[in-house]
Amino acid sequence: MDARYLVDYASDAAFAIDDEQKIIAWNYGARRLMEYTRREVLGRHCWDVFQAVCPDGEPLCVPGCEGAMCFKQSRAFAAPSCRMRHKDGAWIPVNFASIVMPKRARTSDTSDTAAAVAVIFLRSESEKHDRPLPEQKLQIFTLGRFGLVAKGHGLSIEKWERKQAVTLLKFLVAHLGRPVHRETLSEFFWPEIDGERAWKRLKVTVHFLRQQLRAAGIDENIVETVDKTYALRRDAVWVDSVAFERCVAEGAVLQRRQQWDKALLCYEDAQHLYRSDYMEEDIYADWCAAEREQLHEIYLEMLAGMAECHAQNSHYAEAVQVCRTALVRDPYRESFHRTLMEYLILLGRADWALAQYHRCYRLLGDELGVEPMRETQRLYRQILESHGGAPVRKQADRHDE
Repeated sequence: MDARYLVDYASDAAFAIDDEQKIIAWNYGARRLMEYTRREVLGRHCWDVFQAVCPDGEPLCVPGCEGAMCFKQSRAFAAPSCRMRHKDGAWIPVNFASIVMPKRARTSDTSDTAAAVAVIFLRSESEKHDRPLPEQKLQIFTLGRFGLVAKGHGLSIEKWERKQAVTLLKFLVAHLGRPVHRETLSEFFWPEIDGERAWKRLKVTVHFLRQQLRAAGIDENIVETVDKTYALRRDAVWVDSVAFERCVAEGAVLQRRQQWDKALLCYEDAQHLYRSDYMEEDIYADWCAAEREQLHEIYLEMLAGMAECHAQNSHYAEAVQVCRTALVRDPYRESFHRTLMEYLILLGRADWALAQYHRCYRLLGDELGVEPMRETQRLYRQILESHGGAPVRKQADRHDE
């Protein structure tokens, strides 16, 4: 299991560091606790961010600290009680524990987080002692690889004997809060056998699913039966796609109010949740295709909003990067080519903006057999007239004919 997976799936605040004590992964819990966004901490030294001290005031987080020495020796390190500097300058009491990554994971170059030496988990002492922690819901991860977390621990669903129980749960998640008739489920799973036998198999599958969740410490009856239907109780689970849509909606409201920084926080939370497309293992399944497409569109709209917020703050380099991220997801989305050109101009790189137009022109022509829209061509001509240069192709200089 890699560091990014551990950080993302942790129920506590968590982050990962490399062998230089630089933060290379940061989860939503850490943002809630410290109020730093991922953009603000990634690449910074952990001791610079936290400035932690022991109860007696002795510095705990320093270059080459005891924790760093333990990690280099493949030993875990914990501090049961310390204080860390919050983003607003206040001291907050916390305790932390750690997991040391295997050495083979540290040398792999397959991902940005493969160089992690340790994952560190934080918990607020005031939260721990002043009030009881709320009962954790089952956490369901649908954006990217499907996964479950119960009571802070990931469930090894790939080892479940009845694979159909996982698919059943996915199907109910895709219909979250809506009852699904047992005939629909029976026909979906066992279309080749008669209704009575299919119904018996469905009952066994539902029983197995409930049994696995109870074994993981989830006492609530998450899958409820009403008459001849089954439904996943919305109030008993946390689903990343639901949280994603909520973050985007909150960000959009703040953006309309021109509260750019607050909108960005919501959008960054949403971007962190969107690890990949919805139910990516079931790419050819009809039952989740519509939801996947809708969430993908929401994600692209969110990136457009994020780019605008950066631009409104005069952070044009960040706006450019967001547009490039969007074009990786959907290279044929011409609106992002156009806004990327505009932000490159604001960044003072007219040459890059012209080059982006030619990339767009070639991509649309070679792959789709079309030319850029008139708005894009008009922007291209404006850049040429304002900043000089010549088109690469004669065809690219045809405008508004």
